Amino acid sequence: MAEQLSFELPVKPALGRDDFMVAHSNAMALAMIEATDAWENHKLVLSGPTGAGKTHLAHVWAGATGGEIVQARGLDQADIPALATGPLVVEDVPQIAQDAAAQTALFHLHNLMQTVGHPLLLTGTSEPHHWAMSLPDLQSRIDASGVATLEAPDDTLLAAVLAKLFADRQLMPRADVIPYLILRMERSFKAARDVVGAMDEAGLARHAPLTRALAGQVLDKMA
Repeated sequence: MAEQLSFELPVKPALGRDDFMVAHSNAMALAMIEATDAWENHKLVLSGPTGAGKTHLAHVWAGATGGEIVQARGLDQADIPALATGPLVVEDVPQIAQDAAAQTALFHLHNLMQTVGHPLLLTGTSEPHHWAMSLPDLQSRIDASGVATLEAPDDTLLAAVLAKLFADRQLMPRADVIPYLILRMERSFKAARDVVGAMDEAGLARHAPLTRALAGQVLDKMA
């Protein structure tokens, strides 16, 4: 049988509800995201480590509510009244902790969303009280939001995430690759994304199948 090779195909992340893998570490966050009508003051913070699935959940929620997704960076250039006309996700809020103009824009956006009663979802790493906004009034409003937290993955979820990341890149690793990676890699979603990307590149460069030996070489190089 011919060896399975990796080809340079576009990465197509699957961000639908059916593609979101539910486990103990994310079930509560998913339940809170889906219960939009129960959000206190029509707002919620979704926090968790890099690559934990915040963007995926944001797309799930936006798809269910007809909402829009924007980045916190650049809000100072956005049409704030236009953004406040429906459900909205503002991603990566901690990135504007030292950006006074973007914080001011988010402050006015928050207040306008509260006035019109549309739900607002904010995402970021760590708990929101650690976001350290330099605009105290904005930080106080963030602190007053409910929080849905995504935790680090267990073995079952990490294996599912690795399988999804390979599938997003249209790759088929050997059957023993994912169990091997789980035992040796850093236990985080970001590490899973980095390892799969590095294996894709290595497979392309060497015209080689995605084997356990290749996985070991990639992990050694990344260490």
